[in-house]
Amino acid sequence: MLAAAHNGRSALLTAPTGGGKTLGGFLASIIALAETPAPTLHTLYISPLKELTVDVHRNLLEPISEMKLAITAETRTGDTPSQKRQRQRRQPPNILLTTPESLALLLSYGDAARLFRSLERLIIDELHALAPNKCGELLALGLTRLATLAPQARRVGLSATIAYPVDMEAYLSSGTQADIVRIAGSGTVEATAQIVIGRNHLPWSGHMAIYAAEDIFAAIAAHRSTLVFVNTRAQAELIFQALWHLNEDGLEIELHHGSLDRAQRRKVKVAMVHGKLRAVVATSSLDLGID
Repeated sequence: MLAAAHNGRSALLTAPTGGGKTLGGFLASIIALAETPAPTLHTLYISPLKELTVDVHRNLLEPISEMKLAITAETRTGDTPSQKRQRQRRQPPNILLTTPESLALLLSYGDAARLFRSLERLIIDELHALAPNKCGELLALGLTRLATLAPQARRVGLSATIAYPVDMEAYLSSGTQADIVRIAGSGTVEATAQIVIGRNHLPWSGHMAIYAAEDIFAAIAAHRSTLVFVNTRAQAELIFQALWHLNEDGLEIELHHGSLDRAQRRKVKVAMVHGKLRAVVATSSLDLGID
């Protein structure tokens, strides 16, 4: 990654979850800012979820603080107070972590050219989950605009191991795919997959897993930490309620989805990280960036 940055090349880094690819993507930026501090926006980090930006921001501040570097890094999402968002446009941090939606708003302002003219690096995280959907299409428009405002900015794509890296290179490229250096990480972790046959009858319709609440709760009770993922916020609420009806032992089970108050989401996440919860019922708001 450092060699690609030194040669002025964009890069696609693929590595398994927990392989350190996010910090690997930031490494060249940290070195450049440590050697040549500047009060301008140097690196723009984009992730598909605002919760992921918070996690990455926390993990990024740790090495910056330990090395006592004069590098500023901030998040900008729908949860960011308006006063802070206005200040970021006037006095941007060195590293700004945001989402495609927030980037689209930034690019719509009249001072976008001033804000992004010093941009040197654009990091797109979880590229495999972002590019194939509508959010990825929105980001593609933003990337085209950024190519005009900051043609010098190199792009870094971070992705889990995928079977279609050529397609990801095409999405990431601002010109020809020959501009992209592909780097593959190692260190895969073997996962054990098992299909549980529920004790109750599987209904013909309404497949919201409520019929399997007893089986899900038994799995929670048998393990130290369990993540229960569902597709929608409504499903999260219903499954959570069904589990609580069975929770006679008072196990610590929490709920996490995008409609919850920001403070509540943060509280659940911190408790999960510190091992204080037996289970979390969540949507994709908690799905990406877990290691």
